[in-house]
Amino acid sequence: MRARPIGPGVRSVALAAALAVLCLVAGCSSPKASPPQASNAPTTTSTTTSTTLPTPTTSTTVPGCTGANYALSLLGTEGAAGTFEVTFGFKNTSSATCPLMGYPGIQLVAANGSNLPTTTDRGGSESFTDFAPTTVNLGPGATAYFNMAYSDVTTGTESSCPPATTVKVIPPNTSTQLQVAAQLVVCNNGTVTVSPVFGKDSPETQTTAPPNT
Repeated sequence: MRARPIGPGVRSVALAAALAVLCLVAGCSSPKASPPQASNAPTTTSTTTSTTLPTPTTSTTVPGCTGANYALSLLGTEGAAGTFEVTFGFKNTSSATCPLMGYPGIQLVAANGSNLPTTTDRGGSESFTDFAPTTVNLGPGATAYFNMAYSDVTTGTESSCPPATTVKVIPPNTSTQLQVAAQLVVCNNGTVTVSPVFGKDSPETQTTAPPNT
């Protein structure tokens, strides 16, 4: 009996079966996905910069407003039970509107011109010195005020207190020393309590000492 020739379909089936056997023996695996390619885009870095806020405008940065443009005066005094109040004024002698805010600097001076021990307490606990600073926009010819408290009662080892005949004052936001004559006996190592400056329309105006006559 003669064998039949193998047709193309049978050959294809046989070839596929042979390949399957080879895969089982050799171990075939599915092709792996290619790893993602690195991006050529430049790397960006976020940087935070600390910004300093501008300094608020002060009287020394306003044209025409310097310590020399203020005239210092002692406006009023009163005292009771060893505690004294003195009200001073800064008159704007310039042609500009000048802002003042904060506390003045104080130095007591003896009759011979020497500086006396002076300790300045800002605000303190007196009703006429203890209030928050506010900006006073001082027009030409206008006056801003501040109050000062002190005691003439000896404390600690003090047996007496040196008299002052002059008070030197530095207006807020300036470095200019002004001075005015005053007769003060300040105890407790020359401790004075000062208020911030305030304007004529401020509620603090009612705390000013009676005018000197």
